[in-house]
Amino acid sequence: MSVQRVLVAEPRGFCAGVEMAIKALTWMTRIFEGPVYCYHEIVHNEWVVKAFERVGVVFVNDISEVPEGAPIMLSAHGSAPEVVAAAQDRAAVVIDAVCPLVTKVHHEVKMMSRKGYQILYVGHEGHDEAVGTIAEAPDAITLIEPEDGLGVFAARDPEKVALVAQTTLGLHEWQGVMDDASGRYPDLKTARKSDLCYATTNRQEAVGQLSDECDLILVVGSHNSSNTQALVRVANENGVAAHRIDSATDIRREWLEGVETVGLTAGASAPDHLVQEVIDELAPMQGFELWSATEEAEYFPLPPQLRAFVTTLQQLVEAGVTASKPGGESWLERDREWTATEALDLIST
Repeated sequence: MSVQRVLVAEPRGFCAGVEMAIKALTWMTRIFEGPVYCYHEIVHNEWVVKAFERVGVVFVNDISEVPEGAPIMLSAHGSAPEVVAAAQDRAAVVIDAVCPLVTKVHHEVKMMSRKGYQILYVGHEGHDEAVGTIAEAPDAITLIEPEDGLGVFAARDPEKVALVAQTTLGLHEWQGVMDDASGRYPDLKTARKSDLCYATTNRQEAVGQLSDECDLILVVGSHNSSNTQALVRVANENGVAAHRIDSATDIRREWLEGVETVGLTAGASAPDHLVQEVIDELAPMQGFELWSATEEAEYFPLPPQLRAFVTTLQQLVEAGVTASKPGGESWLERDREWTATEALDLIST
């Protein structure tokens, strides 16, 4: 290999929503007698899913697959209202690990639908997030694939059209449809704050900057991760060859012919140890350095019902050991410092 150096993007990997979901499912495996069930993959990453499967988590695509009375978690991508209702009817405990940013879009869709808007939803057909969001108001929503644009869509009332988006889209995918829709419908209704996930746009910005410095960009993440695929497209649109890889074993030697500088990043569901393994495999002659585009400090707390279980568990533990010290730090207060990487280490040992 001729790789001289590797530029590692910051931020990369786990976002706040993924952090929350992984930690929540880890708590589920500790609190409840297994198996614990999860509707859809908790996050779109093959390594993470397999790690949970090894400790007895069962991932299902239909609530009917869950035995009555079993605990169930709903994935970070958001679930259709009928799925939530079916889970509540069937399971003893339901913990919804939906990302708050996805919940925001669900609320927007419900509000706009009640007000009589035709809603354009920019997203990818079949993606878990798109399926769950469209189900909030199926009669009011038209799915717009980013690469297809508005096509033959025609509004019943040009003054009552709204536009929302799958949170994991590429900025360029959203912007193209946004520009077209705004041109056709001057009164277009959109959210005051972009639907696109901060983590998605931050990682895309980092890749955009790396494109000016690198001969090749490798993106660690699974094939069904929309934000991972978006990172590859951003690099390509900036004129740089880019490849998605699940792990270091996917790297092909022919990709590295004549390459001196490799940019390296990871989708929002990819564990950081996979990034380190890629660095080790590339073994850059001049080592690696971090390329910081921005800083992230977002934190999403555990789902409310799970927080109640954790609080009760701590009280039981303290009651069985010693009196709780006034002002003592609770497990939930420490949750901000406890990372998803540490959670995965816990279930992997």
